[in-house]
Amino acid sequence: MFRLQGSKVLAVDMTGDAVKAKNGSMVAYDGQMAFKKMSGGGEGLRGMVTRRLTGEQMTVMEVKGHGTCWFADRASEINLVNLQGDKLYVESSNLLATDAGLRTGTSFTGLRGASQGNGLFTTTVEGHGQAALTSDGPAVVLRVSAQYPLTVDPGAYVAHQGNLRQSFQSGVTFRTLMGEGGGEAFQIRFEGDGLVYVQPSERNTIAGDV
Repeated sequence: MFRLQGSKVLAVDMTGDAVKAKNGSMVAYDGQMAFKKMSGGGEGLRGMVTRRLTGEQMTVMEVKGHGTCWFADRASEINLVNLQGDKLYVESSNLLATDAGLRTGTSFTGLRGASQGNGLFTTTVEGHGQAALTSDGPAVVLRVSAQYPLTVDPGAYVAHQGNLRQSFQSGVTFRTLMGEGGGEAFQIRFEGDGLVYVQPSERNTIAGDV
């Protein structure tokens, strides 16, 4: 159902089924399609609609019909993930589309900053089907094992899956370690067994302020 045309355009072939995608991401379609804008609450879409970290609003549309739709998002690279009943945790701004076999929701992943006690919520995608993730540059998939935990810059984090424990480390940042200021005030540490998707570029975050 999901296939890539180049590395920056997602083609979705539909035969009466539906796909959920980031609002405004469709660039073309053929055949007969019906479109519906979706809002927060209900249908497990809360995690896709509201990024609790920044308060940024994200609207989602449902496309249903017969034909092919093409999706893209600001010329970002697109990465396909096949889920076989497992759960994917993804930064909501990096989630482009999910097929009808997947459910989306919200997961509380911990507190960021002991003094302020700010909560961090991540979008979850689970079930059997395909999801399309975007990244600023080609995403890299890194393996985490019991012997090799992984520490990630929050601006480069895209998604993770598997049996992983996530924690936040504050104080020392990659930039301050190298003698540069203005970096994130924390790092994300993963332990256990699973995969972490990172992008070779950093999004703007407000992590230094929270």
